Amino acid sequence: MKKIFVCENTVEGIYSGIYDAWKTKMNREELGIVLKGNIEQELFCEYEESEAKYYKSIAIERMILKHLGVDAYKKIYHAILSQDAGRGDAILGMMIEARHISDSRKISDQLGNRDVYKVFELSRRVLNEAHFFKEILRFKELSGGVLFAKIEPENQILVCIADHFANRLPLENWLIYDSVHCTTVVHQKNKKWFLVVDETPDYVKTKTCSKKEKQMENLWKETCKSISIQERENYKLQRKHLPLKYRKNMIEFIE
Repeated sequence: MKKIFVCENTVEGIYSGIYDAWKTKMNREELGIVLKGNIEQELFCEYEESEAKYYKSIAIERMILKHLGVDAYKKIYHAILSQDAGRGDAILGMMIEARHISDSRKISDQLGNRDVYKVFELSRRVLNEAHFFKEILRFKELSGGVLFAKIEPENQILVCIADHFANRLPLENWLIYDSVHCTTVVHQKNKKWFLVVDETPDYVKTKTCSKKEKQMENLWKETCKSISIQERENYKLQRKHLPLKYRKNMIEFIE
């Protein structure tokens, strides 16, 4: 009988599910993790709900750092930020696989294992998307002087890009709102950034730009038009470098 733990679709929830599964000391074939909302009932399986607890999350993080190392910890954390429904199960499989190698800190090299490979691939996707948004994210100045940006990423990348903008805009008050996951990074001048979950910024205020912002937007659009050579426009190549799905909140493409 395979035992499957059902956990919340959060970082703490997934770590808690791994904690409960790990304590059973069962083999990979006997264990599994599914996220709430993504359950597909299987025959000959016993389902048990895992309660999200902070102490469970901390215990698993410490165990990963101690036995698997910093590199594996980073890959696992970034994999958790992905939207893949099977990420929790893959992370559990990777940790169980680490039991069977002589040096558990080299688990990241075991790409022949399907779970290790999946964690590596999910981590790569998250970091690639985060890198992309560091380049294309656009702030606009609201009437109150606060800089605001809205993004629609596939994965939960806010924590991956927050330090980048905090280092470059330390003297500014700014917000980055992830409308897909309803999460906001808030940065106050000369202070550290923090994350706000399940809160939506005031729609009216985020649409009210300063006069200077409107002037700069118009100037930037005209600049983009003036440097374009119509005879050399290549829309197919443009879409390759900047897919349509990323243009929704870029000033250059908003009419």
